[in-house]
Amino acid sequence: MFIDTHCHLEKEFYDDIDEVVSNNKKVGMSKMIVSGCTKDEINEVIEYSQKYEEVFLTIGFHPEVANNVTDLDLKWLENLIITNKKIVGIGEIGLDYHYDGYDKNIQIKVFEEQLKIAERLKLPVVIHSRDATMDTINTLKKYSVKGDIHCFSGSLETAKIYINMGFYLGIGGVVTFKNSKLGDVVSKIPLSSILLETDSPYLTPTPFRGELNSSKYIPLIAEKIAMNLNVSINTVYEQTTKNALELFNIK
Repeated sequence: MFIDTHCHLEKEFYDDIDEVVSNNKKVGMSKMIVSGCTKDEINEVIEYSQKYEEVFLTIGFHPEVANNVTDLDLKWLENLIITNKKIVGIGEIGLDYHYDGYDKNIQIKVFEEQLKIAERLKLPVVIHSRDATMDTINTLKKYSVKGDIHCFSGSLETAKIYINMGFYLGIGGVVTFKNSKLGDVVSKIPLSSILLETDSPYLTPTPFRGELNSSKYIPLIAEKIAMNLNVSINTVYEQTTKNALELFNIK
């Protein structure tokens, strides 16, 4: 049994949500932690958390929508979190400097406001960081939070910084890509610091690249991590499940 600690489950991507959840369970998925990153997404995924026992949520405003986030939106977010026990973390939140048109100061402000919510509510955070490593690290150091560095694909040096700060690293389909160096990094970090994730429908692992991703492909990611660390796939499942249950306080 395994946990997909970060995926997206929306009608925008999947024609039949029931079928997606059913197929994921057939290959051994015990829980999906689904991320809602905009108001519309959050409202949609809350419905799935009510319908499916296996679905838990992390919600937060993605840095790409930071320009449109208001103080009222942040209050709405916090109230939702307080009143819904299926919400187990805040995210994905963070910084993204990849595309033109972003405002660094606004992104950092919205990021910090959500970190404050996490600190107040004592909830883990799921961090999105793209082309913004040092700003992400320096911002996180200002708050007493723990969490998951979602879709980690950085250097060993960066991995060690996050691990020393008490964060887990979310490892997904990138580790299976032919020219990826992530496997080398994974081979040098402890399994006790790794979480399994798909980021579905994105980043489908080899050999299914080009198809829509889903939690059913977690075994391919786990197999690659097992090879990198020279352990059994069951060891990967057992430790990463333990990591996820502890971080997100899921019983």
